[in-house]
Amino acid sequence: MIAIGISDITRRIEGVDYDNRNLNELLRVPYDFCVPTVKVEIEKIQCVDFKGRKNHVLLIHIEPSMEVHANQADEVFMRVGDKSKKLTFEERMQLMYDKGERFFEDKPVPEANIDDIDLDVVKNYIDQIGYSKTTMEYLMENKGFVKEKNGMMQISSAAILLFGKNPQLYFPRARVRFIRYEGTEEQVGTEMNVIKDVIFEGTILKIITEAVAYLDTQIKEKTYLGEDGRFITEEEYPRFVRQEMIVNAVTHRDYSISGTDI
Repeated sequence: MIAIGISDITRRIEGVDYDNRNLNELLRVPYDFCVPTVKVEIEKIQCVDFKGRKNHVLLIHIEPSMEVHANQADEVFMRVGDKSKKLTFEERMQLMYDKGERFFEDKPVPEANIDDIDLDVVKNYIDQIGYSKTTMEYLMENKGFVKEKNGMMQISSAAILLFGKNPQLYFPRARVRFIRYEGTEEQVGTEMNVIKDVIFEGTILKIITEAVAYLDTQIKEKTYLGEDGRFITEEEYPRFVRQEMIVNAVTHRDYSISGTDI
């Protein structure tokens, strides 16, 4: 909340009724000097100023935003204590990810309804974690997967990604793409050297399971005779490493990104 009409220096109440020019300029700031614009609510409070006149103090109410806002110079600042710290490019990107991911997971999916959720998948999941209530109770009472608002069911992005019958219907790029090249460099055009290009779709768990299983078939194995006279087979990369790589890529994906695959 920002109060306009009270001096920062003297703390005296100066009001806003007798300085309309500066007031109008201040009121335009959230719209003209912020990208994207900042949503504000304006409230006028009656007061008596330091000169004894009837006046008003203006209160600007600003709700927390799930977006990252920049000024006209495309600079982003974060409040740290009593100072505003200008963010570096890396800090700005991290702030975007932090805001975007959480907001995106909770955000209702337009046009989605409960029929888009595979309740058998939910049932299998809650059985594994030992959840004693029904599938609908789990969806309604946990993580905000499903909410009821104005008599309508709202299905969150997280619910579609985890339990949806066809998540890619709503999130076409929420998928893993495996590409293998001939040699050690990527070539394009007439010299394109892609020798494997496989896409994995479905729920997040299905994507992980199938991608890990397929990657297992693409790993070189070396077999040799050990010192004890038995043959030993060693994989090019340990299975745990391969599995962890895919799990991390899927888990840390920003699913608000719409232009690229994992």
